[in-house]
Amino acid sequence: MREIIESFNDFLWGLLLIVGILGTGIYISLRLKGLQFRKLGFALRNTLGKAFAKLDGSDGDISPFSALDTALAATVGTGNIVGVSLAIIMGGPGAIFWMWIAAIFGMATKFSEVTLALAYREKRGGSFVGGPMYYIENGLKNKKLAKAFALFASLAVFGIGNSTQSNAIAGVLRDNFGISTIVTGLILSVLAGIVIVGGLASISKVTERLVPFMSIFYILGSVWIIFLNRANLIPAIQSIFVTAFSPMSVAGGVAGISVREVISAGVARGVFTNEAGLGSSPMAHASATTDHPVRQGLWGMTEVFVDTMVICSLTALVILTTGVDRSVGVDVRTLVASAFSSASTIGGLILSLGISLFAFSTILGWAYYGELAISYLLGEGIKKYYRIAYVIFVFVGANMDLELAWTVANILNGLMALPNLYALLRLAPVLVRLEKDFFKDPMRIRKGREEYLGLLD
Repeated sequence: MREIIESFNDFLWGLLLIVGILGTGIYISLRLKGLQFRKLGFALRNTLGKAFAKLDGSDGDISPFSALDTALAATVGTGNIVGVSLAIIMGGPGAIFWMWIAAIFGMATKFSEVTLALAYREKRGGSFVGGPMYYIENGLKNKKLAKAFALFASLAVFGIGNSTQSNAIAGVLRDNFGISTIVTGLILSVLAGIVIVGGLASISKVTERLVPFMSIFYILGSVWIIFLNRANLIPAIQSIFVTAFSPMSVAGGVAGISVREVISAGVARGVFTNEAGLGSSPMAHASATTDHPVRQGLWGMTEVFVDTMVICSLTALVILTTGVDRSVGVDVRTLVASAFSSASTIGGLILSLGISLFAFSTILGWAYYGELAISYLLGEGIKKYYRIAYVIFVFVGANMDLELAWTVANILNGLMALPNLYALLRLAPVLVRLEKDFFKDPMRIRKGREEYLGLLD
């Protein structure tokens, strides 16, 4: 049975999803005339550059910045550290180049997901809700496919967003500080329970403070380690570009790796780190206060930029500049631990705290995704039971060997992506109309949904 599951995972996350996700990103990029290139500067200036600005009179439950933080909380996780290490082990330094390529087109994909989530969102129980299940149901008029996405998402959260993350925290605290996994599991369960019991309002308040802190802490710590090894910075960058197309030309354990394997490693890990195409983070963005779907879509584009182009790149440069053994067969956790601890005695602390904060934020972010997905299927009354189950899984995950759970979670994530990618391709004409409408006068605050409602037909 295990072999069947692993074989299906390899098939799903092989050519099928890599081509599907990357191809969708390329197609949308063409339809939007390279929006991520044309408007990246505008997006950064009007998202992070105006992080605390308010849109008076606009609809929504939380600020655009809070929505971004909640989405980043779920997106920025162990994949930004461990996932990057795995990409380098599997594909050499060149895998990072293809991770960047995946991120570039992923920015267009994430922009589209978030834009559609805002365009087709609904108000239920006094709060705005949205995501792939809503734009599949309301945009494609296909409720069965919408329910399929919601089902895969509601199951996936217990793996990729929950137990695997608590397991990563428990492992790093045990290895570095000798803390019992039982103790870690109990503490994580209590903390998660306190936060998620309040739903999105409570989660967004915590992530609004946690995400900026953990991101800045990790960025500064990584920059410091790279600075200590600055003599190796230029060669490290050169190796990324050289081995992206000729992996055998560089030594260090990457001999024998084909260009196809380098591309596969980079793209697959890139998708896992920024989640573009999975349909997860649009569920957080859908609650944002905004006057136009495209305005929040720009926050989605910024999310991928921060996640992959900044945080993942810094992880890669730490590994490459420290010169640690990265040959095929090296344990992923050992590789990244060696890289951070080799430069300084506090490098291990940076890594431990980074993984712990990243993973805990993922637990919080995915808690909301699961709650939204399962309530779409079974109604609002299921939320309290879901929250109890979610907290229990946090503890269980911290104290189990989750090798098979990772595989199952990967499969469920892949199954989430399939209906979402289909919807993005089908709704591309709507995206084009919304993008053109917004950029006619991007600084004008729309008076209401009625101004763009006709573009959704």
